[in-house]
Amino acid sequence: MSNVFIINAHQPSDFSPGRLNGSLVDQAKGILQSKGHTVRVVTMQDDLDVAEQLAHFEWADRVIVQSPVNWMMIPWSFKRYMDDVFTAGMGGALCNMDGRSSKSPKENYGTGGTLTNKKYMLSLTFNAPKESFDDPKEYLFEGKSVDDLMFPMHCNFRFFDMKALPTFACYDVLKNPEIESDFARFEAHLNQHF
Repeated sequence: MSNVFIINAHQPSDFSPGRLNGSLVDQAKGILQSKGHTVRVVTMQDDLDVAEQLAHFEWADRVIVQSPVNWMMIPWSFKRYMDDVFTAGMGGALCNMDGRSSKSPKENYGTGGTLTNKKYMLSLTFNAPKESFDDPKEYLFEGKSVDDLMFPMHCNFRFFDMKALPTFACYDVLKNPEIESDFARFEAHLNQHF
């Protein structure tokens, strides 16, 4: 079995208290522990010590980022987490800088990752309906996928040499939620990939 580090990237607000993301974290933790995995969870409301967070990445075989998508990206609180933790990890905990050398300063950018053989998964909640993605006729995303939208997040983990597990998403969670179906799909997704 593996060590799984779950990051609840949601920052509760009056508009979005975070019940769905919190429930998905609890569901993942329960399912994974019942399968024999060891699980650690951190939330953006925790008192976060950078060295401790880096130790979680070193310990983990797999990382799950559970996040709402706010304004087409992750919440500000998780961006702050990344700025603090990921930057501190550039000295070897997550990567050896950017992978380039003084002999070839124009080559190999992003190849300094030290988390080889570790995997990550994005689990996302959207107000957008599923039909907004992957359809060139749709106005906003113009045929782009969820993973296209999250390309910067995938680049961050690739920078550490982590491999992606398939992304999970809940759609239309404000205007047309299908929460029970989402929970069932999430359980199947976890059982397939963990």
